[in-house]
Amino acid sequence: MHPNQAFRKPDAPHNIAFARDRSFGMLALNADPAPMISHIPFQLSEDGQYLEAHLVRSNPILTLLDKPRAAVMAVNGGDSYVSPDWYGVEQLVPTWNYVAVHLRGQLRRLPQADLRGVLERLSLAMETRLLPKSIWGLEKLTDENFAKMARMIVPVAMHVDQVDGTWKLGQNKPPASLAGAAAGVSEYGFGVETNKLAALMQDPPG
Repeated sequence: MHPNQAFRKPDAPHNIAFARDRSFGMLALNADPAPMISHIPFQLSEDGQYLEAHLVRSNPILTLLDKPRAAVMAVNGGDSYVSPDWYGVEQLVPTWNYVAVHLRGQLRRLPQADLRGVLERLSLAMETRLLPKSIWGLEKLTDENFAKMARMIVPVAMHVDQVDGTWKLGQNKPPASLAGAAAGVSEYGFGVETNKLAALMQDPPG
């Protein structure tokens, strides 16, 4: 998380809503000789206190889960390079604006019997976003095909103890400079979801 408090203003509800909307992140745990990281979809409860997901059985993170382990889910949003030319004032330097939320807590392996519920809740949450498309559900798989798939994945969950967010949107710049940078990002920026980032820069949350 960025140390400048100017970029840490959004409160927990903003950060939780962002992470729930994104529903995809980098799961990281300490390990020897280096941290282990996996990029996975997840589902986060409305209050932000409970996260559930699944890992492929061959994922080495599972070898660490003989007991609950401290973990972080890093969730990234829009990001872009920002040219100092867009600020409309001299003597500023290039930077990179971005949004990121970290969810920290104890990750644990769930009983294999919980897998179907974890998958049903995640797929329903994703499919609902595609309405009016008809919703795909696990009932469309035969018992044989589900059993075959279920042997390859393991459910996990994390009780979230801490939620932190960085919303580095240029809030420390004068309004005119911030507006110019947002316009530059919208038209020329490169990164991820630059239009969403530009919209946030034009109206930074709280």
